[in-house]
Amino acid sequence: MYRRSHLSGNALEFVRRRILIITLFAWLPLLFLSVLAGHALHGAIKIPFLYDIEAHVRFLIALPVLILAEVIVHARISPLVRRFVERRIVVAEDLPRFNAAVDSALRLRNSTVLEVTLLVSVYTLGLWIWRSQIAVGEATWYAIPDSTGSHLTLAGHWYNFVSIPIFQFMLLRWCMRLVLWFRLLWQISRLELHLTAAHPDRSGGIAFLGKSSYAFAPILFAQGAVLSGLIASRILYQGRSLLSFKMEIVGLVVLFVLFILGPLAMFTPRLVETKRKGSFEYGLLANRYIFGFEEKWIRSAAPEMNELLGTSDIQSLADLGNSYGFVRDMRIVPFGLDDITRLAAATIIPLLPLALTVFSAEELLTRLVKIIL
Repeated sequence: MYRRSHLSGNALEFVRRRILIITLFAWLPLLFLSVLAGHALHGAIKIPFLYDIEAHVRFLIALPVLILAEVIVHARISPLVRRFVERRIVVAEDLPRFNAAVDSALRLRNSTVLEVTLLVSVYTLGLWIWRSQIAVGEATWYAIPDSTGSHLTLAGHWYNFVSIPIFQFMLLRWCMRLVLWFRLLWQISRLELHLTAAHPDRSGGIAFLGKSSYAFAPILFAQGAVLSGLIASRILYQGRSLLSFKMEIVGLVVLFVLFILGPLAMFTPRLVETKRKGSFEYGLLANRYIFGFEEKWIRSAAPEMNELLGTSDIQSLADLGNSYGFVRDMRIVPFGLDDITRLAAATIIPLLPLALTVFSAEELLTRLVKIIL
């Protein structure tokens, strides 16, 4: 559909065009219909359209980021899959199974049946969840409640049947693709992988999986932006404080980061076995080398100083110590604290403006300067 409407080429070209057209299609009719009904700036409603921070954040920030993320993820994840072969992590005997797993993931990613299922879910379960759990239950630009229930305005009908489904579909589509990515990684983790405990990345040679998670940072940013908009609306129009949401903020940030990095723990059994085997093998090698070193340079006749200074044995001993250090410090998950920190930061950044509901801009700037200095 993208290609036929000239919103994309065969290689995800025209991303700016997609962002502009889809964003305007979701947001601009809401503005026009709200102005037409007199609900844009004022009226007998609690939340006019131009004051609805939640809607603007959802369609003018989160939605464009979700569209842009497709290009970013494609650019970073496609080469990542090849690294398993280029670095000889997948042994030759398992290459057919590896290629079959990749082909299966691509078929499911492009499955029309899956995307139609997502669309049906959006127009059934998705809209029910939005109207029952997320929508504000007071007079707004999109719905006016009365004694018989809540009635959608003209803008509300577009919001309910076009804009919200577009956003939910994009979000669910990303969830589906993440699940397919994790399914592919699970299939790869079942193969006979060539991992080494002495690899400098301290993850057996697959630390690039943790680094690859940065590709999904835009998705976490979009989720954080949606959460920020929702909290901002509750603070401004329901009188709640930012601190009343602290548990939700912390919990959701942790949940989002775990959703991206948690599945990488499927490689933990392989990494544990690699570390155990490496500790035994390198420990045995270290014993043999040190015994030989001591026999040659300590227990034998005192060597000449020039001979000792010119030998490479001492440097080899140091190199062996470095290798054993890599084995000892090897992680049992293919990611580190810096990966966790960066993904958490991507989620938290959209929430930072909420601090202005607690501190003035001057107070916030003063505190930031004190922290930095």
